[in-house]
Amino acid sequence: MTTTHIPLEFESYYHIYNRGINRCDLFRESKDYKHFLRLYEKYIEPIADTFAWVLMPNHFHLLIRIKSEKEIGIYKNLNSDGAKDSVRFQTKPNGNLSESEGPDRVGIKKPNPTKHFSHLFNAYAKYINKKYQRTGSLFEHPFRRKRVEDETYLRTLVLYIHNNPIHHNFTDMAVDYPWSSYLTCISVKPTKLQKNEVIGWFDDEANFKFMHQQHVDFMKLEEWLDI
Repeated sequence: MTTTHIPLEFESYYHIYNRGINRCDLFRESKDYKHFLRLYEKYIEPIADTFAWVLMPNHFHLLIRIKSEKEIGIYKNLNSDGAKDSVRFQTKPNGNLSESEGPDRVGIKKPNPTKHFSHLFNAYAKYINKKYQRTGSLFEHPFRRKRVEDETYLRTLVLYIHNNPIHHNFTDMAVDYPWSSYLTCISVKPTKLQKNEVIGWFDDEANFKFMHQQHVDFMKLEEWLDI
């Protein structure tokens, strides 16, 4: 069952998803999608590996794994510009991270993955509100998360995420939608996306493409995924 209040645990896989409050649009033009991805790189990539994603006009889906504490390291609350919502990571893989619990005299803290997603959504909401002269919340609160522990579920979730644009009648094929990780998975360009592991869940790239071309019953799929 989906839980919206549990903290995100280190070294665990999650399906993260949410939508605009009252189903309002989150993304109105290409610059909005690009800005969200830039903020995602800033706030989420330091604390999580990404396996699949899709950004739809009024909602999104992410498949991520929270890194271990040693992979993340520790961080200071403020960057040199003093922004309250910014962080500067200082990885110390051989250090004792338990020594950094809570704030200390120099402002060092252990990472809190849940707060990083909140920072992402708050920063993006500020951008949208300023750009389109709106006020109030942009996303439904709290954001939805579901822990994933089974490889069959992971594989099915990748298909669900990449085929979301088909389900909502934005395209007939996953390859034709620009705001998802599908194109990155089949590209030879370097990427931070964990595409090799994703392809491995489907045995090889040929089967990855084949499975994405099969008809998907989204009603049954959502029921099976418990979304």
